[in-house]
Amino acid sequence: MKQPEGFNDDSHKVCRLKKSIYRLKQTSRQWYLKFHKVITSFGFFKNLVDQCIYLKVSGSKFIFLVLYVDDILLASNDLGLLEETKQFLSTNFEMKDMGETSYVIGIEIHRGRKQRTLGLSQKAYIDKILQRFGMKDCWPSPAPVIKGDKFNNDQSPKDELELE
Repeated sequence: MKQPEGFNDDSHKVCRLKKSIYRLKQTSRQWYLKFHKVITSFGFFKNLVDQCIYLKVSGSKFIFLVLYVDDILLASNDLGLLEETKQFLSTNFEMKDMGETSYVIGIEIHRGRKQRTLGLSQKAYIDKILQRFGMKDCWPSPAPVIKGDKFNNDQSPKDELELE
């Protein structure tokens, strides 16, 4: 970082940052490292496959924390653990509780508590894509093949390698 205006020293020294500056490419990484340190101190473990999924288990109770950029999605089988986690997060980070989720990253979430069902849909996302490419009024097809298409042996795999 260059020295700020008004700094009267001709030695052409540079300044060392003690914390991230908003909108630098390193800022999101620094925020994630801080978040990881704080959340693991509360007993969460990072998923080995997806680094944005954390899990905390306490006896038969569990809570999942899914991190997407700076949005957090929580899912638990215990309301007390859920509230405790929200309280912990709010004391360590500036946050707003948006309530029960119905839409996240292009996925609609439908929950029927009485029927004990959970459904996911991307209808709104698909409609948006169809609109963008001028296909909003197209007719859906049950298969990507036109009725009556004929195939010949040249279109079939010749060996095991082509089959894969």
